Amino acid sequence: MLEIPVDHHSTVPPYEQLRQGIIARVRSGELTAGTKIPTVRALAAQLSLAPNTVARAYRELEQDGVLETRGRLGSFIASSGDPTRDAAGRAATDYVTVIRRLGLDDESALRYVRAALNE
Repeated sequence: MLEIPVDHHSTVPPYEQLRQGIIARVRSGELTAGTKIPTVRALAAQLSLAPNTVARAYRELEQDGVLETRGRLGSFIASSGDPTRDAAGRAATDYVTVIRRLGLDDESALRYVRAALNE
């Protein structure tokens, strides 16, 4: 059973609360790579959510590399590790590629990053 609190009165949509809850459990180590998670219908019934809400959260988690679906076997926590670090690493690599293409040096690249972080 996957215990994730969903506040139906929150301004954060239920699918996003569910998505964040699963990511938090992956980061904490409570959900490890290979852990099978409930079906969309089962989790929807458990959390009193519409199946489409759970399906949307699962789709987004799969796009983020947190979940992997194995056909009839179901959905599992992916083995890629922390999805936030994966996404940040990809973003950093993409940024460096653009900076190199523009012909900027490392110090200029860092200056842009610092300026963006300070905004």
